[in-house]
Amino acid sequence: MRVELLIIDPQNDFCNPNGALFVAGADKDMEKLAKFITEKKKKLDDIHSTLDSHHRIDIAHPIFWTDSNGAHPAPFTIITADDVKNARWATTNRHFMARATEYVNALAANGRYPLCIWPEHCLIGSWGYAVEPKVFSALLDWESDFAMVDYVTKGSNFWTEHYSAVQADVPDPEDPDTQLNQRLIQTLQSADMILLGGEARSHCLANTVRDIANNFGEDNIKKMYLLTDCTSDVTGFEQMGEDFVKEMVSRGMNLTTTKDILS
Repeated sequence: MRVELLIIDPQNDFCNPNGALFVAGADKDMEKLAKFITEKKKKLDDIHSTLDSHHRIDIAHPIFWTDSNGAHPAPFTIITADDVKNARWATTNRHFMARATEYVNALAANGRYPLCIWPEHCLIGSWGYAVEPKVFSALLDWESDFAMVDYVTKGSNFWTEHYSAVQADVPDPEDPDTQLNQRLIQTLQSADMILLGGEARSHCLANTVRDIANNFGEDNIKKMYLLTDCTSDVTGFEQMGEDFVKEMVSRGMNLTTTKDILS
């Protein structure tokens, strides 16, 4: 049996209480995940870990937008297509306005998420960008058998949110890194069991799993096992996490824990 582990964004900014966008419970999730990797490393044929990878200038960061008084939006502000149309928010750099307008309109059309302004997080090269230390130590230990973790970066294109590791919310036709990650999907298709964990269940994990499933073929979804003790929701978005679980279980995804799988 070939077992693949897919970890979503196990980074300090999400998983440490001092992180810029700490997901409540993520510190405990990472402790369990690190222990699991260490104890089951001989049974894990491949490990993939996504890395949220942002610049400070990003369409979902406060610095990108201003109101009529020149004030930047507070974190967790929702900016809709109507907000932009009615000039409640405009881009700080006015040369960006036309493309940003196209972007919020595209988000409205795809119906997945409106534009949410997040605290600056996972800035490339920062402490918050690094993998949580316990998980990183476990990954290094796994690599000691001459394996290699597959790190999948996402989010460095500042024109689009990139919750999913498989594709951006609005792919940029000029940037292949925002388009469908066929390599990752094809690699996972070869597995007999795909274990899923990481942050956050409500956002990046949910959309990665959905996008994989939507490009997988329904019969392959039963290969997926969500490690429910290794993922948490962004505070205030718990219902989105619950909705994701209900949706994917109805399509064949399995629920398990680190204590119950690979025993």
